[in-house]
Amino acid sequence: MVEKADVEMEMADNPFEPYIESLRQQLEEQDPVLLIALIVALAVVVITCVFLKYFLSSKTVRSAVLLVGLCESGKTLLFSRLLSGNFKRTQTSITDSSAPYKAKNDRACTWTLIDLPGHDSLRPQYLEKFKSAARAIVFVVDSAIFQKEVRDVAEFLYVLLTDSVISRNGPAILVACNKQDITMAKSAKLIQQQLEKELNTLRVTRSAALSAQDGSIGGSMYLGKKGKDFEFSQLPVKVEFLECSARGSKGEEGEADIQNLEKSLAKL
Repeated sequence: MVEKADVEMEMADNPFEPYIESLRQQLEEQDPVLLIALIVALAVVVITCVFLKYFLSSKTVRSAVLLVGLCESGKTLLFSRLLSGNFKRTQTSITDSSAPYKAKNDRACTWTLIDLPGHDSLRPQYLEKFKSAARAIVFVVDSAIFQKEVRDVAEFLYVLLTDSVISRNGPAILVACNKQDITMAKSAKLIQQQLEKELNTLRVTRSAALSAQDGSIGGSMYLGKKGKDFEFSQLPVKVEFLECSARGSKGEEGEADIQNLEKSLAKL
């Protein structure tokens, strides 16, 4: 009677004990190979669900195309041309502008096109605000006066390429060599070559500055490959150079020459 009372008291303390014991016995009776197969299948299902959740959420979040560049590079006119095809007189932007942009492809993908201010005092805060959402970054360069601005262009591009968030997310980076309608405009190939040289120099000076501050170069991502002259092909993100003209060769009444840019955006 005492033993029976003890059993009843134990079951009252743990009402799930009979079910757990029954499950344990059933598992012991199963083929070990079958159990292992079930565990592996369950693990595959869990990992797949986690991957899909991450993949789909990443695609949803990073749906912005950022237009960045120095002041007067033609970003705002390019913004207007991409959205409506119309010519629009512009002025220096002091805030961001955004609108849905439908890519010219069979999927009819829609991105959020965002024009960021080009003034050097405003660039950092707006880049910080939108960089996590960037699926692509269109870096607009004034090809007509590039030789005068090469240092400033390279410094801004250096900031983008060494940013840890941008490097981790891996958005497409399109360097749009704008204003090709102007006679003295530099070609995309020449601009790429000049920027590689300038970024190579910047890499040395920035690394030296960081080393002097804290004895290491761990404060920023290293650009390119150590021991080799910098080339864009060394980067973990794809950088594409293309030529365009937001104004167009026929002036305000004509169409913009932005087909190359539209084709690249259609591949996103």
